[in-house]
This record gives sequence, C-alpha cells and structure tokens, in this order.
Amino acid sequence: MLRIAVPNKGSLSGPASAMLHEAGYKQRKESKELVLVDPDNEVEFFYLRPRDIAIYVSSGKLDIGITGRDLLLDSGADAEEILQLGFARSTFRYATRPGTASGPAEFQGMTIATSYEGIVAKHLADHGIDASVVHLDGAVETAVQLGVAQVIADVVETGTSLRNAGLEVVGEPILTSEAVVVRRTGAPGDDPGVQRFLRRLQGVLVARSYVMMDYDCRAEHLEQAVALTPGLESPTISPLHNEGWVAVRAMVPAKDAQRIMDDLYALGARAILTTAIHACRL
Repeated sequence: MLRIAVPNKGSLSGPASAMLHEAGYKQRKESKELVLVDPDNEVEFFYLRPRDIAIYVSSGKLDIGITGRDLLLDSGADAEEILQLGFARSTFRYATRPGTASGPAEFQGMTIATSYEGIVAKHLADHGIDASVVHLDGAVETAVQLGVAQVIADVVETGTSLRNAGLEVVGEPILTSEAVVVRRTGAPGDDPGVQRFLRRLQGVLVARSYVMMDYDCRAEHLEQAVALTPGLESPTISPLHNEGWVAVRAMVPAKDAQRIMDDLYALGARAILTTAIHACRL
C-alpha cells in the first residue's frame, strides 16, 4: 500500500482532507483517528503534525505527504515538493517597528524572533547578514514589544495583527508558501502508486479550475465562437437538427466563464450552459 502523510490539524488539515475526498479516497470521520486504511485504493493515510510530515517522508517510512512549502523548507528534511495544491497560500515576511530598519541589509547585530528558524537562518546566511535568530512557538508579534527581539519574521496575510502590534512589513517577501505534495529527495519518480495519486489530485485541481460550457451558435459564427472557447485540445462540434446551427462543448476557465458567456451571447450564441466538473483526467 502507498503510505501517505496528511496534516492532522491546522489550516492545512481541512482542505487537504477535502481534496483527498474529491479524489475518491476515504477520509477519517473522527479527528482522533491517527491511521486510516483505504483498501479499495491501496492507500494508507497517517495523520501527523504538519511540521513533522517532511521529516517522516524524508526518513523513507512514508512514501509521500501533504504539507506546506514553508514547513518543508523550515524542517531542513531531505524531501522535495512534487505538486502544488493551490490552497493554504501565505507570504512570509520580516516586520519591525517603524524607523528600525528598511530591510534585511540593516539587520546586522539584531535579534529576529520567528517560529520558522530554519527558513530565517538560511535567508540571512544567503544574504551575508550576521543576526541572531530566536525561536518562538505561536504568535511572535509581541516579541518586539517585550524586548525579546528587534525584528520578527512571520506569515503575513492582511497585516492587521502586525499593525495592531505597532509593526510594519519591511523588505521583500522571504518566500511564498502553499500546500504541496512532498516525497523523499531522490525517490524513484516512476512509482505507479505515486503517479496514480498525483493524477487524481491533478484531476481535482483541473476540475476546480474549469467548467464545461455548452452552447448553440450559427455555423457562420463558429470560428469566432471557437476562438472564445478553444477548450484544452479543441471543442466538440455537433450539427443540430435546424440547418445552419451547431452545438459546441468545451472546457473553459471557471474564473472567465461569465465573461465568455457574455461574449458568446453578443455573438448570437444561445442556450449557453455551464456545468461543474467533478473529476477529470487530462
């Protein structure tokens, strides 16, 4: 069986389980379950702390896992990302009191508080900056106010909590993160079980990003209509009973669907429908 690590809690847990469910895998019903076997799909899921997943995968005890890019890099584990999953996106940045520093180049001799010591230490070393790094678990915004550090490095979403703590973002982002599938560095890339798992998740990603669009249009407008809905390979065209009309079916990006419907209607297309895609293979 393919052995897969899944986040057991936090912002990664719910979306990861939802994606796996959409991909046709059984998922746990109780948060206390630590292991779940899905014999029909020949998979065994292990629910672990997101921060530990890359370490378990790098040991070779588990084949692959779902975690955040930030947690993968911070762990220093001998693992690599092989698929981006598009959820739990975040930006990792430095912040300090206004007037303290304008960027990392001015951090020399300062102390930086963070929950991601590995990422920050590497970033400072890569830029030749000699600064101390203090590891703190949980919220780090108060570290400056309490005099533990002059700078913090943390995940920034809206920046509201930073402003409430009297801090401002400085410098360029350290990294951008999202949920990713990871495997041990150097593991065979042609493992059939892993490839099947990745195809299923890729199918979910496509199904979430596209809708199926059907419409009728006059044959003389077909080329203009197809230019609006080229599909992935090409659209399906079928003649209608009424002479001079054709039916068209194509996948279109979900985010553009309403605009495309407007353009098709203006072109003379009618009976324009969109339907959700629940699963696919490309």
